[in-house]
Amino acid sequence: MRYESLKSVLNRVRTKTISVTEALREVSNLPFTNLGFACVDTHRALRKGFPEVIYCERKTPSQVAKIAAEILKASTSLLATRASIDVFQKVRSIAPDAVYHPTSRTITVERRKTKKVGFVAVIAAGTSDIPVAEEAAITARITGSRVMTLYDVGVAGIHRLLGRADKIRRARCIVVVAGMEGALASVVGGIASAPVIAVPTSVGYGASFGGISALLTMLNCCAPGVAVVNIDNGFGAGYFASLINRMAR
Repeated sequence: MRYESLKSVLNRVRTKTISVTEALREVSNLPFTNLGFACVDTHRALRKGFPEVIYCERKTPSQVAKIAAEILKASTSLLATRASIDVFQKVRSIAPDAVYHPTSRTITVERRKTKKVGFVAVIAAGTSDIPVAEEAAITARITGSRVMTLYDVGVAGIHRLLGRADKIRRARCIVVVAGMEGALASVVGGIASAPVIAVPTSVGYGASFGGISALLTMLNCCAPGVAVVNIDNGFGAGYFASLINRMAR
């Protein structure tokens, strides 16, 4: 946020030229920061409740670090996804409190601890699906949700899932991560009343077609209340689940 623009808006509030609601609307549309290679939306937290998230793939470590620095000028939180260890080391040079989560390949910064609310359940069919599930879980946590993870409970041994049905039913939103044939989302959708966000993963042998088989199964789910995100999109599922969870308050 440019200081001159903010000062102008605040002066108009003090003189009652505009209301606080109108001022917030104006501030939310103030300019972004242009780095040449990226236009950083430093006011997204004001509009959306959480700052811009950095997708690190195909960006250099220096580019990610510069974007992160701009985001942290305006916010106390940071989330970067699909980050390598080289990217993390560069980000840590400008943010020593950054944390790397190797399983999900995410980077987080939380400079102001806030109470996590509600209850999001993240369920993974198999151990091979955990990296995507962890991306969803970390995203939901840093965006303000209390999260429970339940891993390796796929339909090949469905008693592992049904034995935890009571916990699953307490969730305000459920993320189901599964590869292979992707049947777990239908099962969870059939036993839970909360919205289910299904995440197909690229886990599986040749005929799974890199997750397309699981995607089509989930899109054809007969259980009501199941929505589907893109293949391996743990971030998208975790963010959406947190939105639902916080609105349910």
